[in-house]
Amino acid sequence: MMFLISIIILGLLSILFFIFFFFLFGWRWLMKRMVKQMGEIIFTDSYQENLMEMIPGFKHMGIQNSLENNLRAETGDVLHRPLGSSKKWPHFDNMTFIPAQLSPFPVDGEEEVDVKVTIGPRANKPLQIEIPLIISGMAYGIALSEEVRLALVGAANQAGTAINSGEGGVMSEEIKAAEKYILQFSKTDWSKDEKLIKQADMIEIKFGQGALAGMGGKISPENLTGRAREVMGLQENEDAVIYEHFFENQTINDLRGLVKELRQLTGGVPIGAKIAAGGKLEEDIDQLIDMGVDFISVDGGQAATHGAPPILADDFGIPTLHAVVRAVNHLEKRKMKGKISLIVSGGLFTPGEFLKILALGADAVYLGTVMLFSVAHSQTFKALPFEPPTQVVWNEGKFKNQFKKDEGVKTAAKFLTACIEEIRMGLRAMGKKSLKELTKKDLVSYDQLTATMADIPFTFEPWQSKKKKGQEEPQKDPGNA
Repeated sequence: MMFLISIIILGLLSILFFIFFFFLFGWRWLMKRMVKQMGEIIFTDSYQENLMEMIPGFKHMGIQNSLENNLRAETGDVLHRPLGSSKKWPHFDNMTFIPAQLSPFPVDGEEEVDVKVTIGPRANKPLQIEIPLIISGMAYGIALSEEVRLALVGAANQAGTAINSGEGGVMSEEIKAAEKYILQFSKTDWSKDEKLIKQADMIEIKFGQGALAGMGGKISPENLTGRAREVMGLQENEDAVIYEHFFENQTINDLRGLVKELRQLTGGVPIGAKIAAGGKLEEDIDQLIDMGVDFISVDGGQAATHGAPPILADDFGIPTLHAVVRAVNHLEKRKMKGKISLIVSGGLFTPGEFLKILALGADAVYLGTVMLFSVAHSQTFKALPFEPPTQVVWNEGKFKNQFKKDEGVKTAAKFLTACIEEIRMGLRAMGKKSLKELTKKDLVSYDQLTATMADIPFTFEPWQSKKKKGQEEPQKDPGNA
């Protein structure tokens, strides 16, 4: 028996030694053989049988289009893509700020810079926030989990700003915890309680958003579970319906009455509206001015959501850059700039982009997607590598129960703090001590089309204009020689 065991052990050791020897000295031979065989297949098979056919196929259709068309073929249903459009929109990259060096001098790095903002200055109770960044409407239940919503509330409080409810349910502990709360009055049957409305610091009537235009939708019971259904007042097997209109046979008079009713109910907090930026932006703004709103939120075409049909996200709306310029120009034309506040959102991710939006005339910036990734931060690794990182933040996410609220509060607040410090640095670099001093005159563009559209200088123009006009260089001041 012992002899048999010895033979088996010796055999196993021999096999292990052979494997070790092979990998030590034979791996190069194996790799060469595999590469040779693969090369023969790739370089000799006809195109119709060749795996490399996928390369021109993907180049022709695009990897994302190929993926989404396969999903359409699988389900036969409308796709709901998260996180907005992925196409290339005109953006802020080719705009830069004009630095202060000698005329004027930059502001000392230790000097305080005021970035406070007032939204709805004509309202009886304007919204006062410490920073020009606001956490956008990302709905509890429909999109985000309970813990993520509460973490974002905590981060908003620490940063001295407001948070928008979105069109989902509103938890009692959420609105109680929030120091500045914006209630989104949406085309739904929930979140309409008079007591809830009276607790809000600002009301935003939602007519549309960048990723969905003015369309509504249905959320099935399978995709909306747990406490969210209770908070929204839905029965066990009831769809959550977001309608296209607030009223049956809706008219502008109905909406004018709604603004008036909300103002009376709240005792004078700012009442405003959220719209998707579209080709009729000026007409939409005219209607809102006529309704008597205190602020307008404009959502550009790059804006994201929990899930939107690609046709609405990609093929409707106008870029955020064009939207802010047109909205500001029209408010100035109607002599409402400074009376009606403008909040802009859609595809904005960096402090530089936030500051450019403010320079172009917005009063504040809504942040959505970027806040999701900052509130999750290192917690996204809990879902990777087998699930996307958003599975940590969605209400139906597989890893939502592993999200730690306190950690989320900390990282989201740090993100907002870091952004504001960069914005302050940018203002100092332009010689400014307050956000109120910032205008589009502080911007230039190295793209002529962008410069013309935004009515800012083209970086090549001063030299070019002198050459064309034959002007000489200015004489030096003897006193400065």
